[in-house]
Amino acid sequence: ANEFLERLQGNGKLPMLTSCSSAWMKYVEHFHPDMLENLSTCKSPMSMSSALIKTYFAKKIGVEPGKILSTAVMCCTAKKYEAARPELRVNDMPVTDMVVTTREISWMIKSAGIDFLNIEGEDFDAPLGLSSGAGTIFGV
Repeated sequence: ANEFLERLQGNGKLPMLTSCSSAWMKYVEHFHPDMLENLSTCKSPMSMSSALIKTYFAKKIGVEPGKILSTAVMCCTAKKYEAARPELRVNDMPVTDMVVTTREISWMIKSAGIDFLNIEGEDFDAPLGLSSGAGTIFGV
């Protein structure tokens, strides 16, 4: 929101375009490089979350970031490309180590014989164990 307000006040290119989608970012880079300055400077939710895991969360639980395997379950195969982008590395380490698509995780769950209807619920782990449900429809 701050970036958008700054741009509205004359301090940046408009219209401001989303930087959330890896495929969209790649499209703009290849077919409309003249619009690169219109892209938001925000990382995608996946990259922001992964960076938090490898920095804040690692420090909070007292684990070296290199010992954490950050895996994202995403709806788009372009997220695999995003995770491999060199500019998204921190201290020469990827913030997202692995991306599994929803189709792939579905296959893994079925192959393992996991039946979600018969699994007892558990509380979230702390820290970062809060959930609002607000992200439920993201990517739909």
